[in-house]
Amino acid sequence: MLGDDGAGPLLAEKMLANPLEHWHVIDGGSTPENVVHQIRQLKPSLLLIVDATEMGLMPGDIRFVDPDLIAELFLMNTHNMPLNFLIEQLRDDISEILFLGIQPDIVGFYYPMTDAVKKAVEQIYQALNLHYIQKAFEPLAICEQ
Repeated sequence: MLGDDGAGPLLAEKMLANPLEHWHVIDGGSTPENVVHQIRQLKPSLLLIVDATEMGLMPGDIRFVDPDLIAELFLMNTHNMPLNFLIEQLRDDISEILFLGIQPDIVGFYYPMTDAVKKAVEQIYQALNLHYIQKAFEPLAICEQ
């Protein structure tokens, strides 16, 4: 419903329709803090959070964002609570938390998702399928902000 802001839910939908070995999917939608209990029940060693994130890049660009820098960089998202609060809640339970941002183009009510963001979701799905997610994308450099 919010155009490119649906990148994370689109990936979750794709993974639920075409499951990938070794990955569990939880769609946090616009209130990921409401699924913390589900994440804790799974007891993952790795948590990957994927979200449309305003990073000042080209639409569809994908970057790993250091979870410790999310609040510091004031990365824009449309969640009820900043994602750094979610990450802080889970840090004691999960040894590795990765945040992967997709640069949106249009985030507005009733806009369709752009092709650039759909393509980025597909790239992430393929990287997860091939088990090389941590090597597939670059970290967000401070100078890119």
